[in-house]
Amino acid sequence: MLDLPTSSRVVVAMSGGVDSSVTAALLAEAGYEVVGVTLQLYDHGAAAGRKGACCAGQDIHDARAVADRIGIPHYVLDYESRFRAAVMEDFADSYLAGETPLPCVQCNRTVKFRDLLATARDLEADALATGHYVQRLPGPELHRAADRGKDQSYFLFATTREQLGFLRFPLGGMPKDRVRRKAARLALPVAEKPDSQDICFVPDGRYADIVARLRPGALEPGEIVDRAGHVLGRHEGIVNFTVGQRRGLDLGNAAGGERLYVLALDPERHRVVVGPREALGRRRFRVREVNWLGDGEAPAQGQRAEVRIRSGAAPRPAALHPRADGVEILLDEPEYGIAAGQAAVFYEGDRVLGGGWIVREAAA
Repeated sequence: MLDLPTSSRVVVAMSGGVDSSVTAALLAEAGYEVVGVTLQLYDHGAAAGRKGACCAGQDIHDARAVADRIGIPHYVLDYESRFRAAVMEDFADSYLAGETPLPCVQCNRTVKFRDLLATARDLEADALATGHYVQRLPGPELHRAADRGKDQSYFLFATTREQLGFLRFPLGGMPKDRVRRKAARLALPVAEKPDSQDICFVPDGRYADIVARLRPGALEPGEIVDRAGHVLGRHEGIVNFTVGQRRGLDLGNAAGGERLYVLALDPERHRVVVGPREALGRRRFRVREVNWLGDGEAPAQGQRAEVRIRSGAAPRPAALHPRADGVEILLDEPEYGIAAGQAAVFYEGDRVLGGGWIVREAAA
């Protein structure tokens, strides 16, 4: 099951969902000393009645019920202040800076794989296991999951080599339907629980409401302009838009019947710049805060890789060019909708070579 003796103590991050529950059950069944830990990440009292979000009140209850079912100790840790500082505050600031943030990556790299990992070490554990669909190979190396439809490697690009040495992902080689069958066979109370789809702290996907709560008065209306600067309409805040977006522009006749897309966000002037889809195409862009998991300390000049610019996009062939402030990426073919604040993740086949955060280019 794991490349560890079965006498090892393993802390399992239990979100209350089926994946982390099966992870804990599989390890307990294999004979490991399993300790379940659930993180209270935000005011779960306000979210207890909402389905489809992790780490809410019901999810803590579900994780405890699973732990009781498989006979392991279970602890709930209050990480609310850490989560707000590392994830929610960054989320708000990123939107106000004209970016499209990735809070799940921030949560993994800080609260889970930094803070919870340190707690697991304090508990004298030999490993921290999660229910992520990703594979850890000897090296250690990070690889895509066997079930490509559930692969979460994009969201784990910021995991460091040191963290990988302590982490384990037991579900990485399993298809999701097998995980569901395992949960049913073990009569886990979450066997039929639907997967979480939303960002856990954003009710009903209303991102602007969260930003307004965290940064009162920061949402300013502004103009929607074309590439020449002609005003086509107005908006209620740039946080309502992302690069590549078409819906919600509400320009009426101002667009002259042309289908327009968001090309750029200009937070300094509170402007949304729009234009035709072909204007979205880009081959060259930069990433910052690069985490490199490939061979050596950094990519070689012009190193070939496949690059994924958002979670649902297919990796595209490109060349990597290290710079003093990150890595410049030159795609073989233009990609559409490259949004600042999202991640660009580098692959070599199934292996994750690393990645970084896409830098916002100044609006024209």
